[in-house]
Amino acid sequence: MTERVFHFRPIDIGRWIVWGGYALILLLAPLVFNSSLSQTLLSQMGIAIIACLSYNMLLGQGGMLSFGHAVYSGLGGFLAIHALNKVGDGSLHLPVSLVPMVGGLAGLVFAALFGFVTTRKSGTTFAMITLGIGELVYSMSLMLPEFFGGEAGINSNRVVPPATLGVTFGPQIQVYYLIALYCFVCTGLMFAFTRTPLGRMLNAVRDNPERVAFIGYDTQRVRWLAFMISGLFAGIAGGLAAINFELATAEVVGAQRSGAYLLFTFLGGSTAFFGPIIGGVLMVLATVVLSNITKAWLLYLGLAFMLMVMYAPSGVAGLVLANLRLAAFGRLRPLLSGYLALFVAGAIAFTGASAMVEMLYHLQLNEALGPVMTFGGVSLNAKGAGAWVGAALLFVAGAIAFELARRRFRVRWDAAQHDIERELKRREAA
Repeated sequence: MTERVFHFRPIDIGRWIVWGGYALILLLAPLVFNSSLSQTLLSQMGIAIIACLSYNMLLGQGGMLSFGHAVYSGLGGFLAIHALNKVGDGSLHLPVSLVPMVGGLAGLVFAALFGFVTTRKSGTTFAMITLGIGELVYSMSLMLPEFFGGEAGINSNRVVPPATLGVTFGPQIQVYYLIALYCFVCTGLMFAFTRTPLGRMLNAVRDNPERVAFIGYDTQRVRWLAFMISGLFAGIAGGLAAINFELATAEVVGAQRSGAYLLFTFLGGSTAFFGPIIGGVLMVLATVVLSNITKAWLLYLGLAFMLMVMYAPSGVAGLVLANLRLAAFGRLRPLLSGYLALFVAGAIAFTGASAMVEMLYHLQLNEALGPVMTFGGVSLNAKGAGAWVGAALLFVAGAIAFELARRRFRVRWDAAQHDIERELKRREAA
């Protein structure tokens, strides 16, 4: 009789800390930022996080550049808001908390339908087909007012009696916690997907589709399945947005929304799982907060994207991981002075450049208010030569200082990376 032996895997303390901290942040965020505006922004961040994570299943994990991802979150939002209206008039018996699942199912169905066509190709052809489908659906949203509501869209009311356990979803805090719950669960499920055989095979299709096909896997089917799962989570994000805003318009399926998913997923970092989480937060800060601060926010966003492509193509998450690697090998401290120099020089250059941009926008858009404007608490005469010369000098001085600091920092960075590689080789030899 053979003795049965059980093997127990050690508990991953780090993973418990990370996920516990993530849940704690979602739980305590509205208590720390307790104004109505903050709760609204936090709700939008939760929705954007789900949408960006679902998009990264295509871009980061599958190497599929899609220009029409808003189709699935938008159509999910429209189906969800129609379901919410039916719940309100009593023709559909469904808790409001489950309405986002209607959006998820809609996203899954439409992703299965459109994805069967789009995933037959890859690379640039795939991207162009998704762009065409996105434009097609956006055009249909204006041509079929019976379903999409025309330019005004479809509105609804999320407060549907009777209340369940006193939860009416009238107060924004209740809507936030519903979004936070979906955000945590969806994040966990999408992370679990990356550890499944399908998720691993999707990575292989991204890296070397020819070899995957050679060993007997259907690369189109792998992409199609991933596309459907991505559409499911995108639809959930759309359903949550329908509850949060109580409105769905043609804009939610438009190219601008799809472009935002692409842009901020890249800025957050598509190479790391948590990168789109950062991207979702940045998306709300840029489109809601920054757009209310300055009319030139799209210009600043474009410059940030350009600089990120040039100097940090792996996004914010890539920078975080690179510096954590340096810290693990004790090479981060010597670089702190270089980071400080880059920050100061960059701040000076940015101040000068943004002053010129704001003066130009003031002259173009607010000329009736006079030439004097306020920038950073300082009054500037947009028609005066002194303000332009001063701003230009700040920009030039900051740009030169930044370039000099960047070159010195690059030498230190390369030396630190060389030391890390040498230490790794020494450990392997030992």
